[in-house]
Amino acid sequence: MVDRLPRRPLLITVDLVISAVILTLLAAPSAVWIYPVLLVRGLSYVLLDAGETALLPAALPPGLLGDVNGWRSSAQEGAKLLAPLAGAALYAWRGPHAVVLLCAVLPLATATMYALVRPQSLPADAPPDHPQPLPAGAPRPGVPDHSQPLPADAPRPEVPDRRVTLGWSSVRAGIAALWREPIRTPVRIAGVAIAVSGMTTAAVLLHLVSGLHRPATDLGFLSSAQGAGSIAGGLLVGRLLARLSAARVAALGAGLFGVACVAWSLPWFPAMITGSVLAGLGLPWTLIAGITAIQTGTPEHLLGRVAATGNLVMFGPITLAIPIGAALSGLGARPPLLLGAGLVGAVALLATRATGRSLSGSRGRPGGAA
Repeated sequence: MVDRLPRRPLLITVDLVISAVILTLLAAPSAVWIYPVLLVRGLSYVLLDAGETALLPAALPPGLLGDVNGWRSSAQEGAKLLAPLAGAALYAWRGPHAVVLLCAVLPLATATMYALVRPQSLPADAPPDHPQPLPAGAPRPGVPDHSQPLPADAPRPEVPDRRVTLGWSSVRAGIAALWREPIRTPVRIAGVAIAVSGMTTAAVLLHLVSGLHRPATDLGFLSSAQGAGSIAGGLLVGRLLARLSAARVAALGAGLFGVACVAWSLPWFPAMITGSVLAGLGLPWTLIAGITAIQTGTPEHLLGRVAATGNLVMFGPITLAIPIGAALSGLGARPPLLLGAGLVGAVALLATRATGRSLSGSRGRPGGAA
């Protein structure tokens, strides 16, 4: 849908629909009504994430995407820290209707902000260094001139089929693009790291309560430490992406998260705080590296499909990892934490070696670029 429809109007429409759906809670016949509202909200997240990922490259130069993705991540993590407190305070002060009204107004504000985004309006086949229109009939640099008939025995140029349908062929085109480098490695690393974060959730709580004999409310300190690390990580990741490839940034983030898993397993509460900060730094680096790789390495007409499929690859495995982690916690807190550290560490090491071999090979070939 994101590739088939105009992206900015689609994002605005989704936000307007969400606002209207949330408002129906004011006249809900029973508490059960919240479930279909949450279902629609979940569907909207998929469209909004893929649509925004696809819209940004049309509004920003490639060199700014890493910074902006990092700032977005920091803003989201900051909101996660503040929004639950604000919602609880508003609920206690004015009741549920005030919370519903606020939650309905926020998508309207977002739709207004999307309307202010101005995508660049260059023709799809205009090279970036020739933005001015060329004289009528003049061939475009880098674009084949098809104005003259080809000889009968000349091979016919292949014209890519960019028609987008809701069928499997269009979905398959997005999957094929996602499976190519330089997109595949950072997206794969992010998927493993996010899955391991779900696998270790129960173990962290178990170690805190049963291992260190601290109250479960201390989990709030760990969450706040991780949120602070995520804000800092989002502010720093753009500078890293300006100097390193997305695969190396993702591997570095996965390595930090592996160290965090080890720190969580230590019998010392300050070590768990440190681990939460490191997890907050590392996990956003893997995610933002994957998103930025998708935005900079995908043809424009495929961006919606690749972004949506990339989100599925990065976030889908966590639905299985959480119950697996809960089952592994039956062996104690340390086994899932150390297993998670080993998994993300191995993925980071393999990705770093593969990236190093790729760079060495490109330097060894004539005209290869590092």
